[in-house]
Amino acid sequence: MAPAPDLPAIELPAAADRRRRRAVALTAVACAALVVVPLIPGALGATGARALFGLPAESIAVLLLLVALARPSLRVAAAAVFAVVVIAGTVVAILDAAFVATVDRPFNLVEDGGALVAASGVVADVMGPVGAASVLAVVGVLVVLAVVAMTRAAVRVGGGLRDAGRDGRIALAVAASAWIVCAIVGAEVVPGVPVAASRAGDALVQTSALAVASQRARAAFERELAADSSSAVPPGDLLTALESRDVIIVFVESYGRTAVEPADFTDGIARVLAEGESGLARTGYAAQSAFLTSPTFGGESWLAHATLQSGLWVDSQQKYARLLPEDRLTLTRAFRTAGWYTMAVVPSNTRPWEAGESFYGFDAVLDARNMGYRGPSFGYARMPDQFTWKAFHEHATAVDSAPVMAEIDLVSSHTPWTPLPRLVPWDDLGDGSVFEPQASQGEAAVVAWSDAERARELYADSVEYTLGAMFSYLETFESDAVLLVVGDHQPARIVSGPDAGNDVPVSIIAADAEVLEAIGSWGWEDGVHPSDAAPVWRMDEFRDRFLDAFSG
Repeated sequence: MAPAPDLPAIELPAAADRRRRRAVALTAVACAALVVVPLIPGALGATGARALFGLPAESIAVLLLLVALARPSLRVAAAAVFAVVVIAGTVVAILDAAFVATVDRPFNLVEDGGALVAASGVVADVMGPVGAASVLAVVGVLVVLAVVAMTRAAVRVGGGLRDAGRDGRIALAVAASAWIVCAIVGAEVVPGVPVAASRAGDALVQTSALAVASQRARAAFERELAADSSSAVPPGDLLTALESRDVIIVFVESYGRTAVEPADFTDGIARVLAEGESGLARTGYAAQSAFLTSPTFGGESWLAHATLQSGLWVDSQQKYARLLPEDRLTLTRAFRTAGWYTMAVVPSNTRPWEAGESFYGFDAVLDARNMGYRGPSFGYARMPDQFTWKAFHEHATAVDSAPVMAEIDLVSSHTPWTPLPRLVPWDDLGDGSVFEPQASQGEAAVVAWSDAERARELYADSVEYTLGAMFSYLETFESDAVLLVVGDHQPARIVSGPDAGNDVPVSIIAADAEVLEAIGSWGWEDGVHPSDAAPVWRMDEFRDRFLDAFSG
């Protein structure tokens, strides 16, 4: 018996209708993606959602190519290039928005690799290494999926225009002509937002321009590196007015001008400063204060440290990397040359810090590996500031041969400001295990940062703790040490607000009246709480003024 002949498949009308509706819906989604996604980089900037009112040049250009190219492989390649440009522009815009919100400057493709690594470290401190790796993996997958989706959207819309023949070409020509006319006349549907748009392209052009500007800034920095008048000061004349006194440079994390200005959340900081000043007076200390303008905002503390120590304006990672190999006269080197034993106390460092000795000139570096702490971490802070002071005191008092010069980094006020430690009796500190119950009592950073008001309160709490620990140390362990207490940068915009500048408080605290008399010409204000009228210097000016005041 002969086999039955194959019969053509019969598609039911309902199934065919569903396929047509699905195809129309997918094409509509693809069209919407080509219109909206290339505009997203603009929406993430200053103009906000208004930037979505526009015709994206990137989409019009790729559709022209897709209609003109004959070979399917070339059309797919053109769509893929378009997708990479659009998604890259969006990623850059997201990074720009994140950098502006935290460190108050746009993302720089050339310089900010180190900042991204540091940011990933903060995320790891908040979420744990597994959580941070998961976030990174999810972001990578989302970027790849976005590129694939935009490629397919462009191919689909381009194919539809090709299939439409003359009508498709006419529609595309009308869109391209409209973009050109709008660009020529500067048409705007929303004031300040041009209809003829290239938002993704603009984001890439701007980040490229920043990279070029960085290269020019580096050339100027090279000239500044070559000139260092302070290096000519004879070693025998360096810092003679501070002879035999211990000197401590205290960097207080995120201690910005915002912390000392009147606001609902800074009342507690003002109280701690007032009580601390009274306690200092009882133990024979006095202080004078002003402001320094930091080269960084919201993060990248190492740039402020390098600026204060070197007398150079180190406002980028590129400049920082260029500076480190130089034989520059840092404040630490000046003290070591003049006979001080120099020490860095960096409690959150977990790896060797080569620049500590090779560039800064520290004889010893104390960090998380050798400070003897066995308690819990508090977010970014590997140990509470109170324990940092204890570890410093034990090491400093063991030095008999010379006065001590130290730089101490206080990091309990480092973002995310939760969980926070509380002061305990100094005799109970031990190896830090006493803090174990405290670390589990703070709220989750993700929850705290979802509320700007709560984030500001936590920031203030952290500064109160850090300053309180310092004043408690000075009252408990009386000495004739000279302290330079300075903030590294302002806190993130969620705390400092949109209009805050880069100023940070600075105070010199001393038990010897001669020390403050030596800086009488500076015009600083008495006390540890500078007013709005206090002098303001750039941070890179401090090194030379300090050396001039105390060298003979």
